[in-house]
Parts: sequence; C-alpha cells; structure tokens
Amino acid sequence: MKAIAITRAAQGGSNIEFLQEIETEKPQAQGHDLLVQVNAISVNPVDTKVRAGFSADAQRILGWDAVGVVAEVGEKVTLFKPGDTVWYAGALTRPGSNSEFQRVDERIAALKPTTLDNASAAALPLTAITAWEMLFDRLGVQEGGNEGDVLLIVGAAGGVGSIMTQLARKLTKMTVIGTASRPESQQWVSDRGAHHVIDHSKPFTDELARIGIKHVTHVASLNSTEQHYQQLIDVLIPQGKLALIDDPETLDARPLKAKSISLHWEFMFTRSMFETDDMIAQHHLLSRVAQLIDSGVIQTTLGENLGAITAENLRKAHERLETGRAVGKIVLEGF
Repeated sequence: MKAIAITRAAQGGSNIEFLQEIETEKPQAQGHDLLVQVNAISVNPVDTKVRAGFSADAQRILGWDAVGVVAEVGEKVTLFKPGDTVWYAGALTRPGSNSEFQRVDERIAALKPTTLDNASAAALPLTAITAWEMLFDRLGVQEGGNEGDVLLIVGAAGGVGSIMTQLARKLTKMTVIGTASRPESQQWVSDRGAHHVIDHSKPFTDELARIGIKHVTHVASLNSTEQHYQQLIDVLIPQGKLALIDDPETLDARPLKAKSISLHWEFMFTRSMFETDDMIAQHHLLSRVAQLIDSGVIQTTLGENLGAITAENLRKAHERLETGRAVGKIVLEGF
C-alpha cells in the first residue's frame, strides 16, 4: 500500500524534506482492530514534534487524525462492521494515518458525524478528545454547571482551542475567554463562541481588566505555557485550576503553592498507550461529539484543505503548522 513516512533524521536543520512516499505491506485486522481505508487526515503539532525528533534508522508513518471506511474487523470487534465510516485519532504507539490503510483499536474510534464531509470531520478527532478530556476529565468542569466560573483558554485559535471554546460555551455555564493576537485569529475565536477575546502578546492582567474581569477560575494553557506561566498564576484565583498540553522545558510547581493552585496535564494518547481500563471512554467521547455536530451544537474546526494526501502537500502542511500562525486545522483528503 502507499504511505508517507519520515525516512531520515534532521541533520543540522529541518527534516521536512524527508517526508516521502513509500510502499509498505498492508496491515491485517486482529483482536479489537479495525482495518480502515483512509479517506482524509489532518495534521497536528504531535506530527511535527515526532517528525522533528525522529532519530531511528527505520522509517515511520506519522498521522494521528483520520476518517475512513472499515475494510476489515478483528475477531473481537463488536462495535463496527465493514463498510462503516469512522473517525479517530489513533495511537502514538502504532503506524499513523498517513497511509492508504491503517489499523486502529475499535475502543478509540467512533462513527463519523453524518452531517460532515470527510475533510471537515478529519479536522476534529484528536483535538476533540484533547479538549474534552482537558475540560471535563482534568479540570473537572461539569456539563451544565460551573456558573460564575471563568475559563481562560490560551491559544484559542488553534485546533484544540477552537473545539474547547465551543464545548465550554455550549455545554457549561462558564464565562469563556480566549486569547489570540492577530485580527483574523481573534475573529476566529469570537466566531467559535468565546464571550471575550484578549491579546496574549499583552499583559494578561491589563487585558482582563479591559473586559472587566479581575481573576479567572480555570486556565487551559494550550501553547507557550513557559512564557506565560507567572502571568497565569497571577490571574488565577486562590484554589484555581491550571491545565496544559504543551511541553515546557521546565515547570517549577512551587509558585502554585501560595494559592493552592492545582496542576493538570492532558495527553490524549495516555489511554491507548497504556490500554487503560477506561480506554473505551474515547469511543463514547467521539460518539458524543458526533451527536453534538449532527445536532448543530458544535461546528468543524477545519481551517484549510491542502488537497490530496501526497508527500508534497504533507510537507506544506508541516511547514505551515510550524509557523505557529495556522488558524483552525489543516487537512488533506484522498490518495
């Protein structure tokens, strides 16, 4: 089958040029596995991080967002049948979705929303899982609850921020504040439903004062946590909650002590990586998000479709994502 893999490590610079088309053996479904014929994918920061850190001799297929049709099922599969159209983010420990066929455990997949085309749906699985787990599992926000609380989403114009803004606005009673620094990204965040948008290139206390808010109760820091760390502590109330998904070089937890601020880390691959007892929670989560989309509550976060799934287009997607200026999700569709 055709696939696109990272084939060499960086040698003093970027290794984007080593994202190349390869031919590899078509996998087979076993156990709880679905064998999916991939129709559309999206590109996430995890793709660029794994690519940039690649140092092995063997090539690796990247990609952790997909929509496709079930071609085969393993002997233990009970949730799906051949012909079903599914969406999923997959597992970091397995070959990715930048291939014609991919194996994925049924417990982390769900039926695709019926009202979205393949590209629009492919924009969502990884970010929807991340945003949902971060908001409801890590920060402990309650659906229909948290009236009077204030959520600050740092980096709200990105993939995770775009879906978290919608989830928080539609499913909770929190005041939702998103950060963005450019006019087009600020408009994007506002269009996703944020009550307020502030500029993270300016002091947070000044920006919050501008909109009449002194402190926030919850922070979802989606990028540049190290840069904003002290400011986030300053704007959080005593006993507030701070969650992050990025990878600071260091993170000193001691400044959190005076305010008894709790620290939460979200990594959406944890359940699949360790095959946790609640691994199927991601199946239920994606099914719920599909229902929210089909009922018009949540919208796709598709930002740009770069065309067919080719090595050239995938390299363009990685380059664009690494500028840090992408708004919404970048997708590719069709081999």
